[in-house]
Amino acid sequence: MLYTLSIQNINFYLQQKMKFLFFIVVTLGFTFCTYSQKDTQPIMMSAKEKNNHWNLIWEDSFTTKDLDTSKWSIIERNNADWGNYMSSNKELIRIKREKLHLGGIVNNKREGDTVPYLTGGIMSKGKFAFKYGKIEIRAKLEQAQGAWPALWMLADQPQYGSYPRNGEIDLMEHLNYDSIIYQTVHSYYTLNLGNETNPLSSSTSRVDSAKFNTYAMEWFSDKLIFSLNGKQTFTYPKLEDGDPSQWPFDQPFYILMDMQLGGKWVGKVEPKDLPVKMIVDWVRVYKRID
Repeated sequence: MLYTLSIQNINFYLQQKMKFLFFIVVTLGFTFCTYSQKDTQPIMMSAKEKNNHWNLIWEDSFTTKDLDTSKWSIIERNNADWGNYMSSNKELIRIKREKLHLGGIVNNKREGDTVPYLTGGIMSKGKFAFKYGKIEIRAKLEQAQGAWPALWMLADQPQYGSYPRNGEIDLMEHLNYDSIIYQTVHSYYTLNLGNETNPLSSSTSRVDSAKFNTYAMEWFSDKLIFSLNGKQTFTYPKLEDGDPSQWPFDQPFYILMDMQLGGKWVGKVEPKDLPVKMIVDWVRVYKRID
């Protein structure tokens, strides 16, 4: 009888012990899962949450089949060094898998157009412009001798006369097979008066252009802050007592994105390297939340 009672007591003790251990395991598992969810939550943050000091006011993620003409116009051929081969050829401006492809090709059909090459580009002139804020463009760049892809901005309704008096903001320019990109500010002050170092008006950054990178600029009333993949590259400040032409950046600017070929800066084009493309994932513009 005593032996039987002992066995029963032992069984009862083991059952209670197992229940207690099960409770501990479940509690710890729940706590761990809750902590893990909280710990990894920032990875799932939206673009707006990541830019919690900025309010998204305009964007294009190229989710439509064709170019959204309410936001963009095709850049036409012009006399600028970068615009010699601009074309409206649909082969050069295409949306594939929710990404914009801007191309540069050899012109094999010269009956109606005698230029040796054709390039594609778009702009938001007359459709969207902004003054002060933040712009981000995520893009991937193919390489070729003579290739000159650019992401940049110009004054929408120029207030100070002809170029370059209204300034130019270059978020990204890439040349040939370089492992660097240029981010630059141009104006009458830098180009005509030769003040490119007071303050410094350009910077280069090393980049793997074959991958998608985010080129950005934060624009305030007294400075321009450039960045690459979220890391600040350089700042262009407004001089307090400088020449008025140093700061034409007090008016709305529009966006240009184009694949350029040839020119004095980039050099001659190598036809065998073509076709070449710049692929744009998205464009976003924000306003500061005060």
